[in-house]
Amino acid sequence: MKNRVEELRKQLGLNQEEFAKALRVSRQTISSIETGKYNPSLDLAFAIAAFFQKTIEEIFIYEGGQ
Repeated sequence: MKNRVEELRKQLGLNQEEFAKALRVSRQTISSIETGKYNPSLDLAFAIAAFFQKTIEEIFIYEGGQ
């Protein structure tokens, strides 16, 4: 699943550590989400969407079949 997390985070001028602290997760979790190595739980996806004031669909792009 592709996502816009890195793009949106950078638009706000946040580094991974700052964003991770805001979401109460590790910097490694943010890095893994941004690189597509890890898909967040539904709870975390909602938290990310709420942080950016966007819908989940605006941030996470489902590519189907995988």
